[in-house]
Amino acid sequence: MKATDMLNKVKELVGVQLEEVQEVKLAQATLENGTVIESEDFAIGSEVFIVTEDEKVALPIGEYTLEDGEMLIVEEEGVIANIGKPEEAPESEEEVEAAEEEKEEMGYATKEELAEVKSMIEEIKAMIKDKEEMSEEVEEADEEIAEQEVKEELSKVEVELEKVKHNPEAESQKEMKLYGQKREMTTADRVFARISNIKNK
Repeated sequence: MKATDMLNKVKELVGVQLEEVQEVKLAQATLENGTVIESEDFAIGSEVFIVTEDEKVALPIGEYTLEDGEMLIVEEEGVIANIGKPEEAPESEEEVEAAEEEKEEMGYATKEELAEVKSMIEEIKAMIKDKEEMSEEVEEADEEIAEQEVKEELSKVEVELEKVKHNPEAESQKEMKLYGQKREMTTADRVFARISNIKNK
């Protein structure tokens, strides 16, 4: 008797039926960054794991992009909340109209429009050149005015210097007045005169 037959007889005696064990094959997918993930069928509510060399780790909460461009959203750790193509944000009517206007404006220009633009550019260049010439003339005029002001200031300073100029010859000599030369000599004057050997007349 084989082992499986013996096991079946024991089951019959005990009255327990064992369910047949089915192997579950997990599907694998790769994220954009190269990480390999695994799930039973990649459906909403299925468990999803990161495959590592040692073990399987539950995929953390977040949004992930698969290599084929689908978005995988995990709101509870290790459980798929949503999977599918990424949804573009709905645009408002104004944005749609603006985009359509831009598309219309992006058409090719005609020769007449190009000629008009070219003439406008030439006019602008001429205006810029005129302004540059005017600014040069204004700068020259400013320089002349500044030179005249400097010359006027210098002439004023020269006139003031001539008024204040020092001339030693023009100075009047002050007469020194010697007080008391015609008075009579006192006893003290005579003693001092003899001491200093000065003779006064």
